[in-house]
Amino acid sequence: MTRDWRSSVIEYIRTEARPVDKFGHQPRLYALATEIGRGMDYDDDVLFAAAWMHDLGVFLGHRPQDPKQLSRWDHVPYTIQRSRELLSDFGFPPAKLDAVSEAILHHQPKDDPTTVEATLLRDADILEQLGAIGLLRAAVKVGRDTRYPTFTSILPVLTHAVNQLANQTRLAQTKVMAQSRAEMLRSFLAALENEARDQLY
Repeated sequence: MTRDWRSSVIEYIRTEARPVDKFGHQPRLYALATEIGRGMDYDDDVLFAAAWMHDLGVFLGHRPQDPKQLSRWDHVPYTIQRSRELLSDFGFPPAKLDAVSEAILHHQPKDDPTTVEATLLRDADILEQLGAIGLLRAAVKVGRDTRYPTFTSILPVLTHAVNQLANQTRLAQTKVMAQSRAEMLRSFLAALENEARDQLY
């Protein structure tokens, strides 16, 4: 019996996601995107593939190790190229590869998505940077990511998420979901300032 391509994608990402906590982002992202897209007309194959493959280029072993090279690394072109190769090997429908590439290309907050799948992926990815999940994803980088050596160094990331990202979603359902997540993060930052004052480090 031929292995289902979705199972192959999940197994591959489960193996390649390093550090291992990065694995959880993919299933959460796909679940969020489908929740946002309920009632909308979109290609679920494209959305699934893009959601699971979109961050391949940020995993250890897929990105540069040298800090200077890493600081200039744009993971998206690499991710698109490898995703096309891998999805083809897994038996993904060839006619849909361009749509997956398009969704990955425009999944970041700075991007201007032109397809429904890309819009769903981008909105879901913004939600993942807000609320309790956004807080955990930022905090876990402290001390292991050269950009974030201290707790203080992630405060701009969280503040930007609350003040900027929460307002950059496109779809009505996402805007509703973003409000509660942004408020949770805003409350956390206020509590942190009250407790740590100027001694967070």
